[in-house]
Amino acid sequence: MGGWSPGPVPSGARSSSVWIPTLVLCVLSATAEVPVTPPVPLDAPPPVLPVGVPPPEVPATVLLRVTIDTAGEVSHVEVRQSAGVAFDRAAMAAAVRWRFQPARRGEERIEVRADVPVTFVPPVHGHHLEPVDGTEDGAASGTAARNEEVAAEEQGASRSAEAAAEEQGASRSAEAVREPALVDGGAAQAGPDSEAPAFSTTVRGTASAPPPVAVGDLYIPVGQLADVPRHSAADLMLLAPGVMLANHGGEGHAETLFIRGFDAGEGKDVELRLNGVPLNEVSHAHGHGYADTYFIIPELVEALRVTEGPFDPSQGDFGVAGTVEYQLGLERRGLTASVAYGSFASRRLALVWGPPESNSATFVGLLLRQGHGFGPNRAHASAGAMAQVELRLGDETRLRLFGTSYGTRFSSAGVVRETDVVDARLPCAADADSQFFCLYDANQGGAGQRHLLSAELSSRLKRGGRFVQQGYVVLRQTRIRDNFTGFLQDTPPGEEAQRGDNTEGYYQGSTVGLRGRYTPGLTLLGQPRPLELGYEARFDDVHTRSRRLRDSGGAPYTTRFDNRVRTTHLAAHASLRAAPLSWLILRGGVRLDTFLFGVDDENRPAVDRDGTRIPEESLEAYGFFASPRGTAEVRLSPRLSWLTSVGLGARSSDAAALSDSELAPYARVTSGETGLGWRLEGEGRPYTLEARGAVFATRVSQDFVFDEKAGRNQPIGASQRLGAFVSARGTWRERVDVQASLAWARATLPVPGGSAWKLWDGTVMPYIPQLLGRLDASVRGTATVAGEQLGWNVAVGHSAVGPRPLPLDRFSESVFLFDVATRARWKAFEVGLTVENLLDTRWRETEFNYVSNFRGPDAPASLLATRHFSAGAPRTFSGTFTLYLDLQEDTP
Repeated sequence: MGGWSPGPVPSGARSSSVWIPTLVLCVLSATAEVPVTPPVPLDAPPPVLPVGVPPPEVPATVLLRVTIDTAGEVSHVEVRQSAGVAFDRAAMAAAVRWRFQPARRGEERIEVRADVPVTFVPPVHGHHLEPVDGTEDGAASGTAARNEEVAAEEQGASRSAEAAAEEQGASRSAEAVREPALVDGGAAQAGPDSEAPAFSTTVRGTASAPPPVAVGDLYIPVGQLADVPRHSAADLMLLAPGVMLANHGGEGHAETLFIRGFDAGEGKDVELRLNGVPLNEVSHAHGHGYADTYFIIPELVEALRVTEGPFDPSQGDFGVAGTVEYQLGLERRGLTASVAYGSFASRRLALVWGPPESNSATFVGLLLRQGHGFGPNRAHASAGAMAQVELRLGDETRLRLFGTSYGTRFSSAGVVRETDVVDARLPCAADADSQFFCLYDANQGGAGQRHLLSAELSSRLKRGGRFVQQGYVVLRQTRIRDNFTGFLQDTPPGEEAQRGDNTEGYYQGSTVGLRGRYTPGLTLLGQPRPLELGYEARFDDVHTRSRRLRDSGGAPYTTRFDNRVRTTHLAAHASLRAAPLSWLILRGGVRLDTFLFGVDDENRPAVDRDGTRIPEESLEAYGFFASPRGTAEVRLSPRLSWLTSVGLGARSSDAAALSDSELAPYARVTSGETGLGWRLEGEGRPYTLEARGAVFATRVSQDFVFDEKAGRNQPIGASQRLGAFVSARGTWRERVDVQASLAWARATLPVPGGSAWKLWDGTVMPYIPQLLGRLDASVRGTATVAGEQLGWNVAVGHSAVGPRPLPLDRFSESVFLFDVATRARWKAFEVGLTVENLLDTRWRETEFNYVSNFRGPDAPASLLATRHFSAGAPRTFSGTFTLYLDLQEDTP
């Protein structure tokens, strides 16, 4: 007797291995005249519980007889054994959407029938999931963010099933039971009226779910939109509305993030996490909250949760404008090897492997990148590895171990003066392109290393409770050099010449932390598990330093600051939800944060007014704040919800700005949002549609704006914002995926003594774009060429950035960028072509307006502010060859 399982799936149709059961062909003997090949499942979305029907108290099985025609479609479904009208209809609605490679007798396609038992089982204790049809998801996939995390923790080996379900916009719990069944006493006799080998599927019920924390609480499965050209994992953040990225420091320098009307710098106003591990670095020399995501391998990113605004009690430090969390997973099992070569000698090697016997939470990835860059002094090289394993420690507990190691070195061209480019004064060829991509100071760039280990233990408890505990260790080192003003800031002693304004920021630190949450198995007003308790403990021990470097030779000549910082952060949060009415869900919570700072300042003066002294000093400071947050959801219809959210948040202090025994001040943020969310899916539809829109307002007690003299963001006082966004996403089967968004925000400095309600008054803050648009689209399909089936894909990404305000009432130019990619796959081989900046636009990635002197140390400094910019990349081509290997022997 021989075993048989589905073979490779064409690129136009991805297989979700947990949803799709294995078929078994049983052969009596070698005397069969013509071998029969059973149908191969390609797409088998699971049935779900009908709307309004409670989960069964005991398992309920519907036995279906399905007819699979020669096109691989289910042409007829009938119920052979009923479990009740509601469950019968749910099972039949799912069956008509199943797709197969058709059964064959030899090379001839044949029609077959199969009996399929579909079992609905009671919810697993502790599940915390969304209904599938969208009636419970308020603003749609925002809630799915929390549920995906819970589902992953609770399901263990079923994690890839959860991911597959949520790519269709639903948060559901289901698992396929792979039970080979014999037909006719062990012989599979396929023919026009015979039955194919049967398979079965088990569907778990869903429990009630909490509402989303806001319309801007977005769970974004990457899914098919991974086909759109992405330069790095940071570009995945563009899938959220109102996000723009810019980078003046080179490929390896953290992206400057603009979101929700905030210039969040390299992380000061956005909390960034990876599988729950915080990435923001405290008191970093380049900016408090610096967070680099270049080490994340894009192929391993399964989804993002983007919470715009401080509305969830679990959001922590730096979550002023919101929180972005990368969630990792690898759905495809086997080895995927990808090699790319492109313009400017760019080279990329990516290897990702998912052991066939494991689920999507277990993987290994390696990424090597290198290139000369699109102009002088833009070379880069990096290497990184990521690995994760999920272990089952019994039926109710699982342990997930994750680690990553990364190193990079990069050069930067920095900024140039617009007048020098126009007048061809830069030290490059005189043509316009050479001048546009030229530079002043070649001693700019940086290097960095990161090593991270995380262990997460989750367990379902008796009476429906759940406990999750995570511990992590991060080792980090960076060195970044940049020059924004040329020869302006140095005041040399005596008659020495000006030595240059190049700044070196150095950071070395280690972080250890614990995070956990507990959900007791309670019920309140019909809502199961309405209470969640969580805590966080983090300790950072860092050395942060900033120096000035000589223009000649790059030797340091003065120290701006040199601090050794120890920070202990303890936090706790509690959230509660209730549904006092059938159309109203309330959620509220509070978060408490405490910080203890210890700073050794090693750059004090050696002499003060009282005489000589040791050039060191120690100080301690303490801070505490409480942040209440709440959301009200009104269900206007089964698919349309109106959400209103309010919340307080905070940003901790940069330890370099503290004084001894100080009650550490914090930047406080008050934010509110109201809007609508709508979703259409299920009920046998091959497509899903989702749309949302909201208006928001925010006040910040202490904001920051880029200061070219310091080379980093500096405090400027209070600020306020008023904005709105709309976004929509539609999918059709697994062939078309389109997402579009448009966002507007106006950030101002309030008028002294003015009304707090007039959020549109005041001076416009510089550098923050007011209008942002984004489109991502991917189309997949199959074609037959010379008798061979080929999978193909075409994807496009478009970014539109409106004029950005600059100091002194200036504005930047608008930016419109188009990226395209196409791929073709035959069996295990795939080739692709990517073109970024298709129209070869000469655009400015960052733009400033200030005084500088790049003409030399002896040139008189002009006091007239002028435009400065860092050039964006020109049109860039990249060719890719990918090999898909299962590395799994066939069963004899």
